[in-house]
Amino acid sequence: MRLLHVLLAGWMACAPALAAAVSMTNDPKGFGNIIWGAALNARADLEPTTQGRNTIEYRFKNTPPSFADIPVESLHLSTVDGQFARVTVRYRGEETHKRILAYLESEFGRMERLPGQMLRGLNQQYNWRGNESEINLTYQAGTERGYLFLDSRTLAPRFNDLLADTAE
Repeated sequence: MRLLHVLLAGWMACAPALAAAVSMTNDPKGFGNIIWGAALNARADLEPTTQGRNTIEYRFKNTPPSFADIPVESLHLSTVDGQFARVTVRYRGEETHKRILAYLESEFGRMERLPGQMLRGLNQQYNWRGNESEINLTYQAGTERGYLFLDSRTLAPRFNDLLADTAE
């Protein structure tokens, strides 16, 4: 019986800490002053970093990457078929994670913490869903790596469609 408790405790430490999607209290309908679907190729403040057949990834010129005034490793804006569809943020560190999570909860809605729900763990995932936008935050505590995606609910699925169309 004791071995079962040890195995269960080890599994719980490694299992992802998932939270159900929270309805957004404030749908951003884009990022900053850029609405979903906008063309990014003519913006003087952006430069392309990666280009595929149907996708282009951009970053802000002459500006260190930050999200909500929080320094991050990278911040990229992506288009699919010429339309702005996704923001991808990568960051490191527990303090940065706590600040980003606090910002997201203050802007888009508090995570519902139910009795018995584990919001700490090696892998944590948080989701907010609005009418036009979806936000997904994943944090890997073991490596202190965080990934944040802000997506257009109508345009971002095209990324998956393109992958499916070109998969070998």
